[in-house]
Amino acid sequence: MRVTVVDYKAGNLTSVLKALRYLGAEVEVTDSDAEVIAGAERIVLPGVGHFAATSRLDQTGMTLAVRAAIARGVPFLGICVGMQWLYSDSSEAPDQAGLGHFPGLCARFPECDQKVPHVGWNSLKARKDSRLLAGVESGEFVYFTHSYRVPVTDDTAAEAYYIEPFAAAIERSNVMGVQFHPEKSGETGLKILRNFLEARS
Repeated sequence: MRVTVVDYKAGNLTSVLKALRYLGAEVEVTDSDAEVIAGAERIVLPGVGHFAATSRLDQTGMTLAVRAAIARGVPFLGICVGMQWLYSDSSEAPDQAGLGHFPGLCARFPECDQKVPHVGWNSLKARKDSRLLAGVESGEFVYFTHSYRVPVTDDTAAEAYYIEPFAAAIERSNVMGVQFHPEKSGETGLKILRNFLEARS
């Protein structure tokens, strides 16, 4: 199985690449080659850092290439900021548009007596049958590190709770996303990545 990983130069891809290769994937990385995206069998967009860094996806043509791949039915997985990018906007960078595949705003957790960012292990609550979460039971733990989140909607495949409920995983047809880091989430994370690698368009 082949997977193309999009690098927008905002973080270290090492752990994601290691996990995908451990699962037997043939991995190709691109930061600007639209032709690589055009020929991709499945695409992963890992993300860390500030939402503004996704501007590089626009500048290199990756946004248009990914949008076209999704329209062709290519399975796509966004991780952390890569999931947030699937939405229209983020309050972290109001002048930077997201892909807009899912409507809505990614916003910071509300201020309260609990610290932000949300960092550490937290449990999932599956809301519906999901190819991405096949075999993952509600109550299993995954690893989060984020200050911004998207709300629970009909596209939410699993939710988590920190300060308030938020979407931990999303899925609509061939487009999927996880707010947590599956590559740092032990056997549960590997199970989720394996499900994505085995997903068909």
